[in-house]
Amino acid sequence: MSTYRRTKPGGGWPAIFYTLDKALKVGPWRLWQRMRARNACKTCAMGMGGQLGGMVNEANRFPEVCKKSLQAQVADMLGAIPVDFFEKNNLQSLLALSPKQAEDRGRLIYPIMLAPGDTHFKPVSWDTAITVASEAIKTATPERSAFYSSGRSSNEAAFLLQSFARVFGTNNVMNCSFYCHQASALALKMAFGSGTATITLEDVDKADLVFLCGTNPASNHPRLMTQLAELRKRGGQVIVVNPVRESGLEKFHVPSKPLSLLFGSEIASLYIQPLAGGDVAFFIGTIKALLEKNQVNREFIEQHSTGAEEVFSQAESHSWDELTKVSGVDHATMAAVAESLARSKSTIFTWAMGLTHHENGVDNVLALCNLAIATGNVGRPGAGMLPLRGHSNVQGVGSVGFAPTLQDGVRAALERAYQKPMPSENGLDTYSMIEAAGKGRIEMLFALGGNLWGSNPNLAWASDCMQKINTTIYLSTKLNPGHFHGRGQTTLILPVFARDEEPQATSQESMFNFVRLSEGGTPSVAGSMRAESEIICEIANRVLGDKPVDWSRLRSHKEVRKLLSEVIPGWQEIGQIDETQKEFTISGRIFHTPVFPTDTGRANMHPTPLPKFPADTLRLITFRSEGQFNTVVYEERDIYRGIPHRNCILVSGEDASRLAVRDGQRVTIRGEAGKLDNIEVVFGKIKPGVVAMFYPESNQLIKAKIDPRSKTPAFKSAPVWIER
Repeated sequence: MSTYRRTKPGGGWPAIFYTLDKALKVGPWRLWQRMRARNACKTCAMGMGGQLGGMVNEANRFPEVCKKSLQAQVADMLGAIPVDFFEKNNLQSLLALSPKQAEDRGRLIYPIMLAPGDTHFKPVSWDTAITVASEAIKTATPERSAFYSSGRSSNEAAFLLQSFARVFGTNNVMNCSFYCHQASALALKMAFGSGTATITLEDVDKADLVFLCGTNPASNHPRLMTQLAELRKRGGQVIVVNPVRESGLEKFHVPSKPLSLLFGSEIASLYIQPLAGGDVAFFIGTIKALLEKNQVNREFIEQHSTGAEEVFSQAESHSWDELTKVSGVDHATMAAVAESLARSKSTIFTWAMGLTHHENGVDNVLALCNLAIATGNVGRPGAGMLPLRGHSNVQGVGSVGFAPTLQDGVRAALERAYQKPMPSENGLDTYSMIEAAGKGRIEMLFALGGNLWGSNPNLAWASDCMQKINTTIYLSTKLNPGHFHGRGQTTLILPVFARDEEPQATSQESMFNFVRLSEGGTPSVAGSMRAESEIICEIANRVLGDKPVDWSRLRSHKEVRKLLSEVIPGWQEIGQIDETQKEFTISGRIFHTPVFPTDTGRANMHPTPLPKFPADTLRLITFRSEGQFNTVVYEERDIYRGIPHRNCILVSGEDASRLAVRDGQRVTIRGEAGKLDNIEVVFGKIKPGVVAMFYPESNQLIKAKIDPRSKTPAFKSAPVWIER
């Protein structure tokens, strides 16, 4: 086996050496100042930074930093795209850029435009860019317009853009969570009446068991690993449920802990590898094992829940043979998990897209909620539900109303604030918007950050759909393949400040429902970038005028925060945050007592049917590397998994033997939507019957199969075939 196949431990010296290397590229002192600035972390939603200072978490612990945060920070500091770049590179050459190649071009510092018939993007003035954007929106009808936001933007910018859309007359306001955690939000709302985490960061310190399902925080949320290592040190357990055996979830070297750095910290006390899509059967099997030993929490169930009888009846109706076959987990393991849950005094259930990226994503999360309710592990300190959110403000974007359906109270509050009726019909979700574009029903798309194209299944189809849009407006810090493959007939890319460059303070919301204030700063590269809120307000003013909404006044983030305090439930404190500098937890979401904002005040259990999969096919799961954040790729290699580059497929030795392929062999991978050639086989510790490839490149294999409730595409359990 080649040396590049060797996996590296999570964290530890490789992370330290990586940090030193990146610091030398941009200047150690310069990087230190950026990392210590009072701004919320640019990457995951763990919530580092804010008014307590950079590299500080919500519990005021220092140093709190991770490789992901460093990668994002350095990428913003590495330089600008030369003025002659687009003259030298035509559209065809831009279409050939990989995600990493696009990222490595550097910061976009001037507006660019591709007009119909053009072979090259061309720099344009800001006045031209704003004029073209404004005229495109004026020309489009509200029902044929769409507004999209990633989780990168601030609460202020997201609130302004959704306000603009609704005053313009459309609810076609969608965000990136429809392609990641929307299933979590819906299932949590169904079970507990609120669609976010039920715990605070401090609750993790009180738990004695963390149930980690369908996620790899060693790569994607490294700062959570400190809490998991400390839990194991104090005698607690971590049960990992993941088809891939991740080295960082077995042992992690926490760089800030000397003993952990040298010897590593044990993470998983039990590691379970189900089949992709086997989660519902596994959770039902665990409930069945609890019932057989009379270990469900009857007192909690009777006093604080509904629906238990139907859920328990369903569990008892399934045979062990059926549950083990569908889940890929044996009876003894499910019994052992049930025993651990029964002994635990406080369990936290945490998950990510390993549960949500399925055609039955809502059921996956509901089944996990059932397990939490059955054991009484919700509605008290140290126990509850924690969806591991990705981008740093994806939860905040949704909280401030960037969604196709508004709560009645929020709609009424917006109508009072803007003195104008808001549209009442449901808008398009993200996937439905792409479908509508393919049918010629979208004339204008306004995208606030992100790579919408790359987030879709069946990328060839997504390209065809998005290129039918008349005008697409992107607000971005850097280039990504979505700008070119997901272009409109006219495409504008407008350069914006990164969070720590904003001239005004902004706010972000963590996965723990904690709102942080970022102070902003000065640009790390010279150019003509603008603040997102400034661009939105100028376009809104040109399209709608200054009545009934004075968009010029709303250029002030302080004024926007006053509106947020009046309109968004639980956000009253943000109206005074400029004076108090007091960050806060949104009220009504953390449940430390078993009283829930449901119709009955109880937690609701829901039966979840077992999914069905085609026989004799490999099930593909898409995943991200440790050198990646969402669709942004910083490094080609994945050292934690021993994968040398991104054109690879992770295969078990058992499947490789059955299919007669060898480690390092180049093969063709065929999916329901397309194929990829020249893919290298990499042997790995993955469940037989399951293979894994990197997102978003492998998305072109996947036929769109949508969870009917969350409208999230199934990027997991997709059937694929390996052709030699």
